[in-house]
Amino acid sequence: MSKAVQWLRSLIFMVTIYAWMLFLGIVFAPYALFSKRGALRACKTYARSTIWLASWMVGIRCEVRGAVPTDEVVVGAKHQSFLDIIMIFDAVPHGKFIMKRELLWTPIIGLYARRLGCIPVNRGKKGAAVAKMVKDVAKEFSEPGQLVIYPQGTRVAPGVQRPYKVGTAVLYEGLGFPCIPAATNAGVFWPRSGILRKPGLAIVDFLDPIEPGVSRTDFLARLENVIETRSDTLMREVGFDPDGVH
Repeated sequence: MSKAVQWLRSLIFMVTIYAWMLFLGIVFAPYALFSKRGALRACKTYARSTIWLASWMVGIRCEVRGAVPTDEVVVGAKHQSFLDIIMIFDAVPHGKFIMKRELLWTPIIGLYARRLGCIPVNRGKKGAAVAKMVKDVAKEFSEPGQLVIYPQGTRVAPGVQRPYKVGTAVLYEGLGFPCIPAATNAGVFWPRSGILRKPGLAIVDFLDPIEPGVSRTDFLARLENVIETRSDTLMREVGFDPDGVH
């Protein structure tokens, strides 16, 4: 298949999934406003249908590996793409995300993020943001769920190096929950920018838990090592060399 044809298919796919998001957001809004279960059902429907559409519209197959967490845990996840968000949310029973505060004011996403119990963070005030995040998370965990946080703070393109931030360690330490590292290669096929989506096998891999009680410094070093090592392996599995990116 030529690159031009794949680009056109990708464009149609992107228009379709965002139109579908708008449609589902409007249809489920009355239910979601009065029921968190309604918000969860809407978002699960969107995630599963997007994964299905990706498989036949642009040739991206999705696979989840490892033991999917179902208890109260912190999921420290590699973030390369919108796709890894969708895959993790579809896999876990009740995912809640640490997210940019600005997203709360977007028309459809903001409503559902609030109803799901996502935690907004003001990234411009780092010390205060981390302290408030811990307080908000402790309050939100009056209801069970899997808290997903991206230790690097943003999407990072495959092969690009970015430091791991202390926020994940603070949450791990303050909540006393196990942390489940999650690796991915999703950005190889669904990049952080642009239209083109490439066919292939996108993987999210839930790794062995880091149990409570590890010191903050050791926790961050261990988290970064296992996520980066496994993500590099997953990228090489599909023919992408992360060491070749500069």
